[in-house]
Parts: sequence; structure tokens; C-alpha cells
Amino acid sequence: MNAPADHPALLFTAFEPSGDDHASAVIAEIRRRRPDQRIYAWGGPKMASAGAEVVHRTGEDAVVGIPTLDKILEHQRINRDIERWLRAHPDVAVHVPVDSPAANFPICAIAKKQKRQVVHLVAPQIWAWGGWRINKLRRCTDLVLCFNPFEETWFRERDVPAKFIGNPVFDEPLDLAALSERADALPGGSPKLAIFPGSRPAELRRNFPVMLRTFRQLRERFLRMTGIVGAVNEPVRAQLYEKANLLGGWPEGLDIVAGETDLLVRWCDAAMVVSGTVTLQIAKQCKPMVTMYKTNKIMYELVGRRLITTPLFTLPNLIAGRKVVPELIPYFKDEGQLFEAVSSLLSDEGALESQRNALRADVLGPFESVAAASGAADAILSVMGVEPTDPHVVIRDGVRVGV
Repeated sequence: MNAPADHPALLFTAFEPSGDDHASAVIAEIRRRRPDQRIYAWGGPKMASAGAEVVHRTGEDAVVGIPTLDKILEHQRINRDIERWLRAHPDVAVHVPVDSPAANFPICAIAKKQKRQVVHLVAPQIWAWGGWRINKLRRCTDLVLCFNPFEETWFRERDVPAKFIGNPVFDEPLDLAALSERADALPGGSPKLAIFPGSRPAELRRNFPVMLRTFRQLRERFLRMTGIVGAVNEPVRAQLYEKANLLGGWPEGLDIVAGETDLLVRWCDAAMVVSGTVTLQIAKQCKPMVTMYKTNKIMYELVGRRLITTPLFTLPNLIAGRKVVPELIPYFKDEGQLFEAVSSLLSDEGALESQRNALRADVLGPFESVAAASGAADAILSVMGVEPTDPHVVIRDGVRVGV
């Protein structure tokens, strides 16, 4: 059942808020170039605002970790609904699954069975763990769009078509002057340490107590130190206050701000951070950091060690191909190891400057001539048989330019 060549349509499927973010930027770019392009979606409000016709709303109750039986049954129903919907919409030429491989893989198989093209937006992290899934991916994709440069090489070496398009974190330039002006109103002190404890409940539960105790130790060594915790939103901010009250109270010299990652990165001298995408936001401003991720040692020894195949964990290190950022991953010990790593970094101006230079050259460098939304639109339209009519839009020295 091939889609009609004269008016081919697109179907995006996203099941988490981050997928809604990623897809919305690409949808907006496609609609900017082709205002009449028909785009359907199983997705969220941002995809709808960008111009997609949302068939079913998803993402409000996304699950992290092992899904419940109710969630499994819900996705089975979604799969049946999409299969029926696709049969009724032969105009759909390309399916674009966005992240969430566990939810999207069955839909990709349905799309391929019905002779639709499949373009993955956000490469599944098969390179990090669960490498056996490569055969499944190979069967159910025509192209994987990669946010990180090392991913393209990894997939191509395993006979999976892949293209590095850039990363949304680097797509939009920052207004550094405005951020600096706002940062001047935040607490002073020296050194200034930003703390990013993650966003998911398990991350907060495992990592924030260690970070809190580490900050107390650091204040004993750096008497003028000021810290600010970056909470992803107001509910998490409230949770962190509650956790601190159970762990001896909120420390002197520590503040907390919600939803202002770029501002806190601008303000700080260095960051203590739970490994994740936020490390790229920190790298974007070339701020030194120490990364960590506390996990259960027994589970890691029994399961994780067999599943995880990458020697590096933090995204800046993976992009650089070497350890430019200290990473304490997996982290099993008490706060002593984290204290030593952060204290050593803050005490050594040479180490701080060396990391800033490495972030600038080895991490930001690969993203200077690409823009993720533009690259994704190019690739998706090309698979659909539409030649790009717009130049890539890239950012150089904070200014958007065409190439």
C-alpha cells in the first residue's frame, strides 16, 4: 500500500514530553518550507502548535523504567489503533518515530509491513546498552537521524543507514548579555557552584542526598562558596526542599531556582551534575563540570555490567571521544569521592581552563556547521521524495547564517 506520489503525508509518533519538543521543531521547519504539507501525529501540544494534526494526544503520563501492565495494554491498543489508521490513510508515505524506542519499535514494524518509509528522529541508544536490538532497528528503519556525531559512525558500521543532523541543544543561540545581566542579580560568592540533580524521581532520590552532603563538605573548605540548585520545574523544587528537610535541613549558602538552566550555567564557575542532556547545556557555555550518576550496586553488577557496553557515559566525553569531563559513573560510594573530584577541580585554575578549552574545541566543534531541525527536515523530505528547497541554517558565533 504505497502512498500516492502527488500528495504524500507524514506521521510523527512521540510518547514523552522530550519527544514532543524534538518533533515540534522539525514539524515547524517542514511547515515553514511547505505550508500545505499534511502532517499527522500521535503526540503532544507542542506538535499541535507547530502545525501537526494530532490524531491522539500522548505524553501526559509517560513512564520511565519498567511499565505497568496497564501501560503495556495501553500501548498495545495504540498499536492496533495506528495499524487501522494507517490502512485508512494511504497518503502517509513516511513514519517518523521520535525517541521512545520501546513504544515506537512496534509501530515502525507496522509501518514497514504496510510499505511505508521509516525515519527515526533521535537515535536509539543501542550504542550504550542493549546492542542486540540493532537487528530489530535494521529491519524497521530506512534512516536514523542522529543528534550526536559518534552515533552516525556507530550505526553505519553496523549496516544501519544513519545521518548526523546536529543537536537541538545547540540550534538556538543564547542571549549571553541578557543572561549575564540576570546572573548579576543572583547570589555572589566564590566559587559559585551550580548543582543539577536530575529530573526523574529515581535520579533525585539517589543523587540529591549525595550532592547535598557534598555541598556541605565543600562549604567547609571554600568558606565563601555559594551554590544554587537547578530544579527542572516548581514541583521538583518543592520535592528537593522536602528531601533536604529530612536530611538535616537546607544548607547555608545554597539557593534553588526552577526552570532556569541556562541562567544558572551563566552564573556559575563550575557545575556538579547528574549525567544527562543537561551536560550539553553546560558545555554550550563552556563551563567546567563534574558528572555523576548513582545507581544500585547489586543491580549494576547483576544486570547493568552485562548490558552497558560503552566505556564512557557522559555526553561531552562521548562526543569528544575521550574523558574531558570527570565522570563518576556508576557511582556507588558515599559523598567522599564526589567531594574530592569537585574540590580538586575548583582548586586548580589550570584544570578549569583546560576543561573549558576542551569543551570549546572537542565538544562544540562538531556542531558548528549543522542545525538539527533543518537537517531533520532535509532528510525527511528527501526520503519522501522532495528535494530540499532551503539551505541549512547554522549558527556561527551566535548568529544564524545559511550555507
